[in-house]
Amino acid sequence: MAKIASHKSIIFSLISILFFVLMISLAESRVTGRVATLNPGLVCDKVVGVNSGDTCLSIAQQSQLSSVSFSSINPNLNCDALFVGQWLCISGRST
Repeated sequence: MAKIASHKSIIFSLISILFFVLMISLAESRVTGRVATLNPGLVCDKVVGVNSGDTCLSIAQQSQLSSVSFSSINPNLNCDALFVGQWLCISGRST
């Protein structure tokens, strides 16, 4: 019985540590105000979350971006596969 309790304790400790690391990384991204992207030459300064019914075109229009500008700051984005909660860049620049 003692072994089962110690295994549960170890698992709980590992989960707690992972949660703590995740919270720190989220807080750090909010402090800097920048979101890392897969493109090292691009810095995203502002993001928006996709809501139900949103399309790439509607988000670009709401953000006053041309479709070309929107696509350039969201490289490799598949507009046919957007999902609710997905983060899209609406303000970015090349470094």
